[in-house]
Amino acid sequence: MSTPLAAAKGMASDGGTTLAGIDEMLTSEPPPLRAVFVDKDGTLVHATPHGVDADRIELLPGVGEGLRLLQDAGFLLIVTSNEPGVAMGRFPASALTQVEARIDELLAPFGVVITSYGWCTHHPAGARAAGAVACSCRKPRPGLLLEAAATQGIALERSWMIGDMLDDVEAGIRAGCRAVLVDRGGETRWRAGRLRTPSAIVYDFADAASFIVDGRRKVRASQSS
Repeated sequence: MSTPLAAAKGMASDGGTTLAGIDEMLTSEPPPLRAVFVDKDGTLVHATPHGVDADRIELLPGVGEGLRLLQDAGFLLIVTSNEPGVAMGRFPASALTQVEARIDELLAPFGVVITSYGWCTHHPAGARAAGAVACSCRKPRPGLLLEAAATQGIALERSWMIGDMLDDVEAGIRAGCRAVLVDRGGETRWRAGRLRTPSAIVYDFADAASFIVDGRRKVRASQSS
């Protein structure tokens, strides 16, 4: 006969699971997924003109190790990038498939798997060109993140954005995430404001991953070593 305490915990007095406990396990919802959204050029890979020549794409230092740390911590990994070259006729949308394949190839030795890629292929904001549209997916707008969250079942409040520009930070915060800025010296518009204030500013991707997984302590330790 099970004790009240055992029954309350769904356990039989002999240490087994009661029918109520089994029913609870079968009907309980899994915890919501969490993700890290990662910018491409200047964050994930070296920035190159147009960023779609697969032969020239190379990972930045610490990216493979950092992504593996995030993956092992249970985060989905989603790449998001503005790619206006498609709308501007500089390269076809099909070129992005080759970019994805190249990034996957570079990350394979680290055992890292990108969950999905999100591309905004529209003109830059304010462009006056035939076919230009005001889209909701070009960062700093959060459309790419919101779409991925809806598709993958991601809890944005438990997720993060990593980028090298404040537009990346703003996109993440607008979507409901927290954000880390990897300052590589490319940001030139340091406009203040809540939407453009990251939770941390680091100088290496691995430190961004450590901040997300382990907090400030490990980042400070790596910087002092």
